[in-house]
Amino acid sequence: MKHFLEVFMHIIFLISACISILAVALICIFLFANGIPPMFEIGLGEFLGGTLWKPTNLIFGIFPMILGSIVVTLGALVVGVPAGIFCAIFMAFFCPKKLYRVLKPAVNLLAGIPSIVYGFFGLMVLVPLSQEIFGGGGKGILTASVLLGIMILPTIIGVCESSLRAVPTQYYEGALALGDTHEKSIFRTVLPAAKSGIMAAVILGVGRAVGETMAVVMVAGNQPILPQGLLMGVRTLTSNIVLEMGYAQDLHREALIATGVVLFFFILIINMVFFLVQRRKEK
Repeated sequence: MKHFLEVFMHIIFLISACISILAVALICIFLFANGIPPMFEIGLGEFLGGTLWKPTNLIFGIFPMILGSIVVTLGALVVGVPAGIFCAIFMAFFCPKKLYRVLKPAVNLLAGIPSIVYGFFGLMVLVPLSQEIFGGGGKGILTASVLLGIMILPTIIGVCESSLRAVPTQYYEGALALGDTHEKSIFRTVLPAAKSGIMAAVILGVGRAVGETMAVVMVAGNQPILPQGLLMGVRTLTSNIVLEMGYAQDLHREALIATGVVLFFFILIINMVFFLVQRRKEK
């Protein structure tokens, strides 16, 4: 009976793994089959490097959206990564147990809030706050970056905290034995030892920021132009797809699918860069 159960579970796990691989393969096939031909029909240089997006005139240049995605993602990392790492350090080493019982579920709750709710928060709180402080319409790169920075916090905090707690206690105790203070032992010994996990947290945060759509649509301004300032509107790759896919037809629709292909490679390149950087540091 025990042997039968082991074989049965082995088969279940194998089927699950095959389904996952098949799903990824089907998505890739769909994207490449429907997205790559329009790129060459439009012109690869014109599509990737064009600065105008006018579907009614059959002009499809997504360079402003590429830059918009990069700028908003970098802004989100500037906001979310330091705050997330410091919060994880506090929760792992400084947080009282009674406060931890409240803080940990609160962080987990942030991860479960729908993106549309974050969008409403940005629209009703961050946009008016930006208008009051900086003037203008309030919708732009700065507002979208702050909102995305808040949205990636749960991911970064959770992974960083787990990585910090996974560092052997001998590292911390050894630093104390050599004369370091509690704070120096954490920041000079434990934190560098957990750098691989922290890097993984950053990668996951980047993936969340790049792939976010609804919240960004509500606060970014959605202007398909080159970024001209932190307070100016911008459109990301994901926003471009969701805003126009509902009514797009023919080449316009194919161009939006091609935008999805660019987004796919965009995330793939980011992951490869982080992987190479991490591998170089390990050497």
